[in-house]
Amino acid sequence: MSDTEHNPEPETDTTTFADLGIDERVLRALSDVGYESPSPIQAATIPPLMSGSDVVGLAQTGTGKTAAFAVPILSRIDTEQKRPQALVLAPTRELALQVAEAFGKYSAHIPGLSVLPIYGGQAYGVQLSGLRRGAQIIVGTPGRVIDHLEKGTLDLSHLDYLVLDEADEMLKMGFQDDVERILADTPEYKQVALFSATMPAAIRKISKQYLHDPVEITVKTKTSTAPNITQRYVQVAHQRKLDALTRVLEVETFEAMIIFVRTKQATEDLAERLRARGFSAAAINGDIVQAQRERTIGQLKSGVLDILVATDVAARGLDVERISHVVNYDIPHDTESYVHRIGRTGRAGRSGEALLFVAPRERHLLKAIEKATRQPLTEMQLPTVEDVNAQRVAKFGDSITESLNSENLALFRTLIEDYEREHDVPLADIAAALAVLSRDGETFLMPPEPPAPPRREREPRAERPPRKFDDEPKFGREGQELATYRIAVGKRHRVAPGAIVGAIANEGGLRRSDFGHISIRPDHSLVELPADLASETLEALRRTRISGVLIQLTPDQGPPGQRPARDGGKGKFDRKPKRDRY
Repeated sequence: MSDTEHNPEPETDTTTFADLGIDERVLRALSDVGYESPSPIQAATIPPLMSGSDVVGLAQTGTGKTAAFAVPILSRIDTEQKRPQALVLAPTRELALQVAEAFGKYSAHIPGLSVLPIYGGQAYGVQLSGLRRGAQIIVGTPGRVIDHLEKGTLDLSHLDYLVLDEADEMLKMGFQDDVERILADTPEYKQVALFSATMPAAIRKISKQYLHDPVEITVKTKTSTAPNITQRYVQVAHQRKLDALTRVLEVETFEAMIIFVRTKQATEDLAERLRARGFSAAAINGDIVQAQRERTIGQLKSGVLDILVATDVAARGLDVERISHVVNYDIPHDTESYVHRIGRTGRAGRSGEALLFVAPRERHLLKAIEKATRQPLTEMQLPTVEDVNAQRVAKFGDSITESLNSENLALFRTLIEDYEREHDVPLADIAAALAVLSRDGETFLMPPEPPAPPRREREPRAERPPRKFDDEPKFGREGQELATYRIAVGKRHRVAPGAIVGAIANEGGLRRSDFGHISIRPDHSLVELPADLASETLEALRRTRISGVLIQLTPDQGPPGQRPARDGGKGKFDRKPKRDRY
């Protein structure tokens, strides 16, 4: 590391973007998106990058590091040269899309500039077209970048700038060999910026080997939450979350709400289920195009929409004053994400409410949040059936009161009076029938909860044989049928279950809940994945790399016991391995 180290103070009120010597066109774009003054990481990182130094930035997500490296690159890019001049490596497709989107915003006034995201799961045609047109800035995931390098469709021989974003996450996901392979394909003399939340030994090794006398910049964020945000949590089993959320929405008074989940698919699923229950909800995630995202956020601001279901990545930069509540439907795995999530409420001095759903096995995450924020969360009891029904009755009465002021009241009174005379039915019965009609067959009151089954003395369970890989049927955590696939990496490649899950999930667009058992053998591994994987997903996974090795994913040809041992008998390759559940 360089002897030059920066530990910027959190306050940068005296520094403006204009003081940092960046291109005037980039300054205009920053002003357009509402940036007034640089964050600590931006104020400390932009000057050395503008002067041509390599940089190692230690900062958490949410500190503004994307602009810290994007602004200097855009200020120095040569739009006359139609070739890749800058490469940003990101661990996930969501982050790659987010970074590419940020480059697009900051380059709004730079004509002739092309930014191209390349990642697994997207068709090659779009990426090949962008590369042929001569994109100057490439933002990609390691696996797909290597694919293009091997195909000869991506040329990094004239690269001027390289950024490793969230480098520690890339290493956790098993991309270290891929990253080093990419670095080896780039010119010796280029400017490198490495950003990481932590500095493990592997990151320090990469820094020493591939960066030239880098400036190290550390931003220590204060993990604190606004005092005007009331923080509560609810203990609820995973399968009861939707019922718990519905009860909260019915009883809690809120103006607008953002609900955080972990995956893109979960945003769509939860928003759809909430709409089916009569709530005004919509989803935003990394797959939603910018125009639709802006339209959805505009609806939230105007009051057309009340509930937004989002991932962390999709909610970056979201600032809507109406948001009175933030619900962590899926508890975040790091405290920094929790602080950023609940910071979406309590804006401009207003009070806010933050609610966290905690499953029994997630208690340790709750304790970590309380320890990091130095603020205990108050346990909230879920609204009872009686609470929900009382609220429904009250809202029914309010709707009647509101309708008494309708301009159509006189017309309907005449119709009801005519019906009363013609059919000799009491007015109360007619009103009740109209209320039933308005429900369109839906139950009005929530049924009482069934009584808890009587507790029985637990009998000792008989020993069960261990589950075999060829047991049938095989189903995933969410009920989908699983099949066994073989991949060409094993113990001799020093792979861990986390690296297998990270690489396959990222390149194949899968969720962690899509994985069954993982069995790591000496020279290969067996992985249980959904049986109905699409052909394009299978093709993408065959080209995925783990620890620099093509995994060549194929359906397994049979149970392990039916494969011949390499020594012709029951050799060491036939022993039952220890399996990891993921």
